[in-house]
Amino acid sequence: MSRKGKYVPDKILLACVLGLALFGLLMQYSASSYSALTRTGDAFFYVKRQAAALAFSCALYPFVFRADTAILFKLRYLLLALGLVLLSVVLIPGVGAENYGATRWIDLGFITFQPSDIAKFTLVVFVSGCLAKRSSVTFASMASVLVACGATCALIMAEPNMSVTVCVGLVTLIMLFLGGAKARHFALLGIPALALVIALIAVEPYRLKRIAAFLDPWSSPLGEGYQLIQSYYALGAGGLFGVGLFNSRQKYLFLPFAESDFIFSVIGEELGFVGCVIVLAVFGTIVWRGLIIAMRAENRFDCYLAAGITAVIGVQTLLNVAVVTGSIPPTGLPLPFVSFGGTSLLMFVCSVAVLERIAAKSQTPLARHKMY
Repeated sequence: MSRKGKYVPDKILLACVLGLALFGLLMQYSASSYSALTRTGDAFFYVKRQAAALAFSCALYPFVFRADTAILFKLRYLLLALGLVLLSVVLIPGVGAENYGATRWIDLGFITFQPSDIAKFTLVVFVSGCLAKRSSVTFASMASVLVACGATCALIMAEPNMSVTVCVGLVTLIMLFLGGAKARHFALLGIPALALVIALIAVEPYRLKRIAAFLDPWSSPLGEGYQLIQSYYALGAGGLFGVGLFNSRQKYLFLPFAESDFIFSVIGEELGFVGCVIVLAVFGTIVWRGLIIAMRAENRFDCYLAAGITAVIGVQTLLNVAVVTGSIPPTGLPLPFVSFGGTSLLMFVCSVAVLERIAAKSQTPLARHKMY
């Protein structure tokens, strides 16, 4: 808060987020113009939809920014329930929209949205409230967090969507660690969690195929390994400085989901290694500012909430980049602020508004120890 009593946002964070969102529109046009033209007859089809989502997000931003985070603390149970209900509704036959073999969307006719994007952040709010109420983490205090996380992950896996499940699980573990969870807690949680992951992979043949394609994509160049190989081609063609903006070759229907999950591959092809480093540096700056905001938060709930939001952005970015570079098996997870996806963009912009609110009302160099 400034001396005049006015809330002053974190300008560095705001500039990074706005820059990434506008950069995302540019890259989405480059990555999707040809596929959009061939499929819809409009080269700007994806860009116009994303621009509309960005405009709506920016219009909603000041309202979220002005809302006190105390409201989120009071409504944490209701928000968690909302996330779980939306995840349940998407599984109802005739309500959930199926695409590419998964039912992850709710189609209202005039708009389609993905409940898992909302549930990620409602869970962060709930976990933040649980951690803020206790000065230390015990197995008993972890119970409510684990139940909420388990229910959220189970519903997301039913879609199925393992990538978001992994993201949610990792973010929850990070928040528990920041809340003071000990090594013994993670050790006891890790054994059943690992067994569950192995079981989930074993029961679905397509997941085993994805892992096999990850280990050796050239064993199935026209099957499961196709997308990863095309991503390699894109990144390799980019070299140090790239082939130039709008000059990607892989976007001509060679690279699937070039405008969404694999947009980082197009960035690497057109802007090269240097462009990728700059983009990752901007994400790194967002994470850095988020952690600073968390440390300076005026109460424990704001501290955990800021850390949780930052963790979602950081973890999802790392998972997306790891996939397109072949560091982990392929999953469907968009790059925050950059990939095509209206629900994802809206939730990330709103979460940044919450971060900015926490930053604006911070008055101490380090977080206080009050709950709220």
